[in-house]
Amino acid sequence: MSAYKDQDPRLHGIKTKIRVVPNFPKSGIMFQDITTLLLDPKAFKDTIDLFVERYKGKNISVVAGIEARGFIFGPPIALAIGAKFVPLRKPKKLPGKVISQEYILEYGRDCLEMHVGAVESGERALVVDDLIATGGTLCAAMDLLERVGAEVVECACVIELPEMKVWILLSRCRVMFKSCILISPNKYQIGLNHS
Repeated sequence: MSAYKDQDPRLHGIKTKIRVVPNFPKSGIMFQDITTLLLDPKAFKDTIDLFVERYKGKNISVVAGIEARGFIFGPPIALAIGAKFVPLRKPKKLPGKVISQEYILEYGRDCLEMHVGAVESGERALVVDDLIATGGTLCAAMDLLERVGAEVVECACVIELPEMKVWILLSRCRVMFKSCILISPNKYQIGLNHS
């Protein structure tokens, strides 16, 4: 059951605060810039509140944010639901012992890392990022958390690009996915469940 309603009036305010930058960082890309959302305290709070309403009371003890913009949305969600925040970072950004998960990109490989001991077996985790395109990074985050015995409850992203058909990939990863705003030509939606 969705914690938000399809016609939630907060959605329009959130959507209008996300700037689209054509041809950034390269030609053909329509970059979804959330920094303009952060400039509006009400729209930013509404975004956080939508996710908090969904996850409060779900016994989530870990909110894992993916570098870098998952670090913006993850901590306020974690604080509001009474969970710890665990940063999932690019290689060689965390001091001390880390556990790593490599994943394949369209043209190469990348890696996510987290501190050893940051998440314990049996903990319930929520993975947070700003945008989901292909789902590869989210799947790597889930793999990393599951390797230490965590149960990934769901993945939450502010923006989903539907043309990427990410729910197909995430269904292979065995987890529910929740997006706040579905970006498609001239419309937006909320609370899409993909299993």
